[in-house]
Amino acid sequence: MPELRKDPVIGRWVIIATERAKRPSQYHKQVEERKGGFCPFCPGNEKSTPPEVLSYRAPNTLKDQEGWWLRVVPNKFPALQIEGPLRRSGEGMYDRMTGFGEHEVLIESPNHDHSYADLQVEHIQEIIWALRDRCVELRKDSRMKYIMVFKNWGREAGASLEHPHTQIIALPIVPKRVQEELSGAGKYYDYKERCVFCDMISQEVADSDRIVTENDSFISFMPFASRFPYETWIVPKEHTSFFNDIQKNQVTDLSSIMRTIFSLIKEGLDDPAYNFMIHNTPFDETGNTPFYHWHMEIIPKLTKVAGFEWGTGFYINPASPEEAVKHMRDVMRRAGKTDRSQTAAKLAMIH
Repeated sequence: MPELRKDPVIGRWVIIATERAKRPSQYHKQVEERKGGFCPFCPGNEKSTPPEVLSYRAPNTLKDQEGWWLRVVPNKFPALQIEGPLRRSGEGMYDRMTGFGEHEVLIESPNHDHSYADLQVEHIQEIIWALRDRCVELRKDSRMKYIMVFKNWGREAGASLEHPHTQIIALPIVPKRVQEELSGAGKYYDYKERCVFCDMISQEVADSDRIVTENDSFISFMPFASRFPYETWIVPKEHTSFFNDIQKNQVTDLSSIMRTIFSLIKEGLDDPAYNFMIHNTPFDETGNTPFYHWHMEIIPKLTKVAGFEWGTGFYINPASPEEAVKHMRDVMRRAGKTDRSQTAAKLAMIH
């Protein structure tokens, strides 16, 4: 029988339609044909991108030339532009502002085909450090209110280029989705004087049947009110408001758990398209905001949002998170990995 579940952060209801449950192999997966041809992100084509703002490269190699293993460049076709002033205006009852912001691309690897599931843990650590460095730098602009870090993997997830990359957009406003989380988390804190995300971690540890994996610093679970099949969160165990405050030991643990999760998605779900987003605390907040907890959300593209979802704001999820976690644990068991605290370096054998 279907079940309604309520998201404890923003109060959104979802329908877990268990009678529609499918095996992972039964989800329709769009077969992607590799386009091939010229790629502006591949080594040797550095002049095809705007000048890099950050790169990790071999000694004695020059900026915007080969020799790098990670680059950050301004997006050639940005959603928002840093040039020009930030102006707000009104037109009767309507508000508008100039399309001001900063849009950057982190090219994760020189290899055209390597996703997070294929990269070494040490390389993922460097990606995390680069994201952290860019967040710190972009935060210096007082006109910016929020930074969204996200990745589109595969055409079904909105990727326009095949070469793996992550995007960073600094915004002069706080996105509505994040505002909803802030509002819900703030109300929860006012009522209980506890962080809702910290309470979610405690609840997931107590229940145990939605946890995918964990290590000293991070826990990964499928939310109780998951919107989509195999939706997975990665959350720091210690209450931390800002992603850019991440410490060395946390970078090590985050890279490990990311390698684990993306390897499981590739192996257990036949390498689907996916999106991931880092939800962070807005710049207006100072210090360690007691009610908001930064986290990463990963959404494999296994189903499509249709009329009911658009019309109601409800999501219909045909796979309960508990059953989805069982499948992922089976994938780990078949790979000989039964200990949830295994490091991602050992889990590299999953391939």
